[in-house]
Amino acid sequence: MNAQGKVVVVTGAASGIGKALAARFAHEKPAGLVISDLPQAQTTLDAQASALSAAGVPTLAVTADVGIEANVQALVRQAEERFGRVDVFCSNAGLIRDGDENTPDAHWQLNWQVHVMAHVYAARAVVPGMRARGEGYLVNTASAAGMLTSLPSATYAVTKHACIALAEWLSIQHGEAGVRVSVVCPQAVDTPMIAGRAGSAAARNDGVISPEDLAEVVIQGMAEEKFLILPHPQVLEYYQRKANDYDRWLGGMRRFAAKVGGRPESK
Repeated sequence: MNAQGKVVVVTGAASGIGKALAARFAHEKPAGLVISDLPQAQTTLDAQASALSAAGVPTLAVTADVGIEANVQALVRQAEERFGRVDVFCSNAGLIRDGDENTPDAHWQLNWQVHVMAHVYAARAVVPGMRARGEGYLVNTASAAGMLTSLPSATYAVTKHACIALAEWLSIQHGEAGVRVSVVCPQAVDTPMIAGRAGSAAARNDGVISPEDLAEVVIQGMAEEKFLILPHPQVLEYYQRKANDYDRWLGGMRRFAAKVGGRPESK
């Protein structure tokens, strides 16, 4: 699928990956582009929407906390009221709140809401319409941490694993009805989320890519309807090594963790 003539929603669109995705989708000449982020990003979103609309891309800015289902429902409702439907939903919003097994439940729950339930809420809101039309696309931003792990953060790794598992299930259940699903699984991307982050050396080991380069890979992955979209292609090799010999992989990761550091501080 390509985005030409489609109605596209991008969450987490005020900065980083989401901003780059929205800009890249704009080049595809969509029928409508809906950009969303937290309420505190309202001014930024409005400025982006104005610039995109002035460039000839019909754009709507909607604030939403994607960890709250009512907000996601309202986002989709406003998109449908303005553009009639949602063809592509990029569930991209994310956060980093590193933690281990001793991290308070509230931090675990925050990761869970944003990295897992936000994708559940999006699917609930848009999949019925996609199935009825026989076409649609869910693009969920996960992470290489969901295929491998995150040395500095159990909270991040566990919820990103769950994000991929959900996407697999959605693809299996709805693929025959025309609903395509992709998960984006990068390593380090040059965004504010990783700036100065303790323990990010492991993710940076294969290089830091720009959000714009990642967005280009997403567009290509959608064109090929790939389930796994891998801006760092070497991740697939690491994943295959993990599957081929799990114990050896764990041993290697323990040695790597000792070399680069990566145990989080409980918060």
